[in-house]
Amino acid sequence: MTQAKNESQNNPKIDTSSDIHLISSEQRLKHQQWLLEVSQLPTAAGKETRVINWINQWLNQRSYLSKHEDPHGNFEIRIKDAPISDHPIYFTAHLDHPAFVVEEIESQTDLNISFRGGVMADYFPNAKVRVHNSDDAFVFGTILEELKTTNSEGVEESIKPFKRYRCILDSPAHVSTGTIATWDLPDARIVDDEFGGVIHTNACDDLAAVAAAISAIDELAQLRQSTQESAKSIGDIRVLFTRAEEVGFIGAIGASRDGFMPKGSRIIALENSRAFTDSPIHGGPIVRVGDRISIFSPELTGAVAKVAERIAGGPAAPTASQKMSEMPKWKWQRKLMAGGACEASVYCAYGYCSTCVCLPLGNYHNMAGLAEAQAGTHEKDFGGPPRVGCEYVGLDDYAGMIDLLIGCGIDLPSSPGFVERIEKLWDSTQFVLE
Repeated sequence: MTQAKNESQNNPKIDTSSDIHLISSEQRLKHQQWLLEVSQLPTAAGKETRVINWINQWLNQRSYLSKHEDPHGNFEIRIKDAPISDHPIYFTAHLDHPAFVVEEIESQTDLNISFRGGVMADYFPNAKVRVHNSDDAFVFGTILEELKTTNSEGVEESIKPFKRYRCILDSPAHVSTGTIATWDLPDARIVDDEFGGVIHTNACDDLAAVAAAISAIDELAQLRQSTQESAKSIGDIRVLFTRAEEVGFIGAIGASRDGFMPKGSRIIALENSRAFTDSPIHGGPIVRVGDRISIFSPELTGAVAKVAERIAGGPAAPTASQKMSEMPKWKWQRKLMAGGACEASVYCAYGYCSTCVCLPLGNYHNMAGLAEAQAGTHEKDFGGPPRVGCEYVGLDDYAGMIDLLIGCGIDLPSSPGFVERIEKLWDSTQFVLE
């Protein structure tokens, strides 16, 4: 697998609360390496084979984990010696990322390709791509015009369900239909900064969450085999990996329709969501209360937030009576993140108790300069049309997501944290009403 360039000489060091789980620097580096490897794999909706093969190789080295697949190619990972419950805790992530798929071959240099995912049309004209004609080789190409169809009224319109484009290869190559093409992006690299580093890579969404999920269940499985006191509370924790999220949550819908997860499950969907000024990179993992479609299960969101508070030793943001300097070093955020939608809304729609934890993401869906592109000022601000770039997340946020998932695996409250707090407040202060 391609190794990423590391521009940092310092290993990221993130403190975790000793009553949760202590992760060594060696383990952190291992989690980081998995992130580097899996986030560079070409993947697309319905074409997630390379990521699945990587996970299978990872599982082959871990006899304490098992894999169970549904009819749609989604699959879950379980801890083998954990008791089976009607109320398991799931960490879920999707295996795809916006990318192209070869639909028709006009010649050895002229391809008809579709795009599966959501990216502004401004980013396509004359964009360079890599057509992955084998597992370890690719050929460069250029995106030309969008290919359209003519409706019954003689009006041209985009081909459905996925827009199609003409792609001209730089040199003749043997390419098969169904082949993945991705944006031509630099190799992944880690850039050091005052917060411990940022990874710039092909696909954080949602492969950074895939890496975080396997890191968390690996830690929980090994902790369960230990003699530590916290190991006794680790029960039925599972990871669910879904397919084709980028074209409408298709894998998650299939798993939910079939009841692949027990109805009593508590599902924590993992995502990478566009960072904003009030949800910044290096602000910590985000306990997401909802998206542009729905508000998630409040009792589960509250329970996850309570775990985050327990790890941090404090709230997500300072209260009116606190100073920023009083905030804990381990950071987390609690936000709506209404700029997009995620699989938690699907699980809630099918009657599951579900919420979301996400990483704040730069260059969402590889769209560099997205704010300027949306405002129509990209040409003025950058001297050229919009161009794609590597997605990026903070290494401290990534480590924080793993910490939070481990904390949830050890002790996820069964009732909303806020209810417990207000009951304690009532008990201690009801006398003022007498």
